[in-house]
Amino acid sequence: MRTLALNKNAQDNLNPNDVLTNLLDGNRRFINNTLENVDYNALVKDTVGGQYPKAVVLSCIDSRVPVEQVFDQTIGDIFVARVAGNFENTDILGSLEYSCAVAGSKLVLVLGHESCGAVKAACDGVELGNITAMLDNIIPAVKKSSEEVDGEANSSNKEFVAKTVENNVLLTIDRIREKSSILQEMEDNGDIKIVGGVYSLQTGEVTML
Repeated sequence: MRTLALNKNAQDNLNPNDVLTNLLDGNRRFINNTLENVDYNALVKDTVGGQYPKAVVLSCIDSRVPVEQVFDQTIGDIFVARVAGNFENTDILGSLEYSCAVAGSKLVLVLGHESCGAVKAACDGVELGNITAMLDNIIPAVKKSSEEVDGEANSSNKEFVAKTVENNVLLTIDRIREKSSILQEMEDNGDIKIVGGVYSLQTGEVTML
């Protein structure tokens, strides 16, 4: 049973590829229902004085994608930023920069998911209150998919939705690099890696893009 959280020495000795492998190994345990046993009370006490997460995951708010469980991570292991449609904005970028440049995380993972409601709404041009402005962040992916997928460019076309989910992850990664000189420089120096994947609601598997 795990009773100790990551410490600074352990974090310092990790590299981005190690962290990605660790998360994907955890995802396999999740799929196989062989999650590690942890002592949550011990981990709560062990992290009172500080935290040294190995990665930050930018995920959708979808309740069917419990990020820590999906990667079999626990208290002190990863930062998680969540917004419907897993896109970047100023606040998210600041959170990612804090995670890596200040707190020492080695990996930025943008995680989309199958049948994303926000993506479907963007595909359908939904307009409702603040949701309208939020969905504007996903429209570039919708437009890109409309050039790549045949058939109707709306949520009735499952292939179109799936491609838009992928494009939204990839375009978000591009914009993170464009908008954050801090993260771009860290990646160029090999200090971090910025990657993307898509979670399957049907199988629980994360497929890297």
